[in-house]
Amino acid sequence: MIKKKDLSQDDKKVWEDYIKNPSDIYDKDRKNQKIAKNERFKFDLHGYSLDGANKKVREIIFFCIENKFKELLLITGKGMHSTNDNDTYISKDFGKLKFSVPEFIRSDLELYKFIISINKADVKDGGEGAILIKFKNL
Repeated sequence: MIKKKDLSQDDKKVWEDYIKNPSDIYDKDRKNQKIAKNERFKFDLHGYSLDGANKKVREIIFFCIENKFKELLLITGKGMHSTNDNDTYISKDFGKLKFSVPEFIRSDLELYKFIISINKADVKDGGEGAILIKFKNL
């Protein structure tokens, strides 16, 4: 593969537009999900920023409620690859998704009214690197 040294403005614009809405890439996590009652929906948040993860979690919770899932398993990771340790002004604990996502859900009253509990997942489901959210029966 030969890399272009200088990209034209048109090429850059096409690439930026594609990154914003990659319509030809399928969502591997959604494709494998069965939409049925009494099941657990699982989603991996690796690679999401804090803001991006919060927006995605909001979308997923409403999807789960609409499709009558009982539980949501969010894979957050343990934050082992975080670069927060390099910056003394950033907390190495509170920049992690495993802390920020539950706090986001608790602070959003529109979301939290659907939630029974938010807990660390069992070891077999990811332990410290995953969050298990249980929904109310509506």
